[in-house]
Amino acid sequence: MQVRGLRAVRRRGGPVLAVAGLALALSGCGIRATEVPTDFGGAPSRVPCSMTQPDLSAQDAHGVPVQVFLLCGSSLVTVDREVRVPDGSADAKRRVTVAQGLLDQLAETPSAAEKEAGYTTSVRGGMSVWGPRGGDPDDTLRLSTSPPQLTSYALAQIVCTLSDSAAAEGDGSVILGGPGTEALRRYECTDAVRNSPSGSRPPSTEVASG
Repeated sequence: MQVRGLRAVRRRGGPVLAVAGLALALSGCGIRATEVPTDFGGAPSRVPCSMTQPDLSAQDAHGVPVQVFLLCGSSLVTVDREVRVPDGSADAKRRVTVAQGLLDQLAETPSAAEKEAGYTTSVRGGMSVWGPRGGDPDDTLRLSTSPPQLTSYALAQIVCTLSDSAAAEGDGSVILGGPGTEALRRYECTDAVRNSPSGSRPPSTEVASG
């Protein structure tokens, strides 16, 4: 009976010793043993809102380098584009030409590379821009669509793109108006607008015009 009992202890002790040995081996390799299964999923793919290389298909070899704000996820992100500006244009005409080119770029369907990276746009095509009317401040830009009628996404894209370009004074704001008689407003592109264009319409203040 004693022999059989001893053999039973040895049989039961085999797996115990094996598990203990495995834990010891793992700890010796610097790996903590765990009884909880872990599954961290597959390797991460390309980071959203980031292209692996510049997208040259959306650029014009004879254009002026510019940046426009597209939507990606819940934020605004800049992408490189180009617009054509005739040589020798007067400053006032150049501003309007740049502004029109930027609007056209915003309305362009994102390229295949941009779509793959997650970029979209809410600005519709066919929008026109003019310079100031009589009595307007010199840096006024009037849109064919009244700014209050634009979606928060489209207005944020337009304000942030224009305010950060040669079409504005370079102070992070831009004076916009519509085709009618509504008051002009100076819009600002803030961090809140760039980070959440859906919930934060660009802040603005009324600007007097004659």
